[in-house]
Amino acid sequence: MAIGCNGKAAIGESSKELLLPKEETPILENSKSCLPKTFANFFIAIVGAGVLGLPYTFMRTGWITGLVTLFSVAALTYHGMMLLIHTRKRLDLSLIGDSKISSFGDLGFVVCGPIGRFAVDVMIVLAQVGFCIGYLIFIGNTLSHLLSLSKGFGIGIPLFSSAKSLYIWGCFPFQLGLTSIPSLTLLAPLSIFADVAQIGAMGVVMVEDVMTFTNQWPSDIHAFGTVSTFFYGLGVALYSFEGVGMAIPLEAEMKDKSKYGKILALSMFLIALMYGTFGVMGYFAFGSSTKDIVTSNMGKGVLSTLVKVGLCINLFFTFPLMLNPAFEVFERRFCEGNYCVWMRWILVLGVTLVALLVPNFADFMSLVGSSTCCTLGFILPALFHYKVFKEDMDRKGAFFDLGLIALGVFFGVSGTWYSLVEMFADGKNV
Repeated sequence: MAIGCNGKAAIGESSKELLLPKEETPILENSKSCLPKTFANFFIAIVGAGVLGLPYTFMRTGWITGLVTLFSVAALTYHGMMLLIHTRKRLDLSLIGDSKISSFGDLGFVVCGPIGRFAVDVMIVLAQVGFCIGYLIFIGNTLSHLLSLSKGFGIGIPLFSSAKSLYIWGCFPFQLGLTSIPSLTLLAPLSIFADVAQIGAMGVVMVEDVMTFTNQWPSDIHAFGTVSTFFYGLGVALYSFEGVGMAIPLEAEMKDKSKYGKILALSMFLIALMYGTFGVMGYFAFGSSTKDIVTSNMGKGVLSTLVKVGLCINLFFTFPLMLNPAFEVFERRFCEGNYCVWMRWILVLGVTLVALLVPNFADFMSLVGSSTCCTLGFILPALFHYKVFKEDMDRKGAFFDLGLIALGVFFGVSGTWYSLVEMFADGKNV
């Protein structure tokens, strides 16, 4: 998500000035948000394409394991977001001047200096790029299944030989044009359109799920999986709860900040409930034949086709919005914050090439979730909170912070390993 602050601040008794590097927040408005608007912003920030891979994930992990993992990740992500808010509030009490910390990156800079900013920047770039790669994989796989094509350009090289590659390369020139737009003002309405259309598509899929498993209940439903599938599901759950970087900007724009924690908790619970329902119903409908993108299990009727095409259009237009934070980081670090179209095009090309090489949508979701979202959601919030509060907290508080850091490292390393094993297993060619 786009993150930003522009200004300077001084911290501590020495009133030492810290210049906060420039970052913009183009998706957020300056006007203060009421509670319903804040709830809607949370929903937009967190809900993404990851939900479409949950039925397949539940098929791999077992539906009970999948539900427990999903709600546990939701609770830990909520805790990590609140740690960021508590840390920012403590630091803001020491800030002198007009500027305040208003982004994850700003917080990292104030707590750990340039290293903290760099760590947040790297993780945000990897996460946002990973989301966009997932979008292209979804578009390529969905359209190739929809139109029942088996061959691409007829060229005997991996990047051009499949139907998936044809559709991904077809998106490439248009994405170069969309990502060349320097301001997101004209693109911002597309984000709302994408989320509304996705909710509608999820509703259609769930109705078809109900009709499918009420007509014939699958006999191959299982509740639990193995250790490796648990870590696989953990990565997908982490991917699905994207948006940790928006915790501080969304809190900063609230009118009644005292209710932020309650609104965030309610949002996370309802989203987890929606995710769990969608995942279980999709798995119950198709059993062991559940595909990595659940829409691929739908038939070829008019409604099914409209849902699939609509989701592809949504992700196509969401692509430049999601990639914009990565553009901001690269332009701030390498172009002094100035707009650079060729750097944007190189990044789009890199995303496209990786999407061509990864065959499975859910496998890639798990990898991105384990390798980047775990760091953004667990490790960095707990680390920043511990560094700021360590002089005042008791053993219990220190134990929770250090425990979350250790848990994040363990989950991140184990989940990344098992995700890579899954991607290269069963004869998959990457």
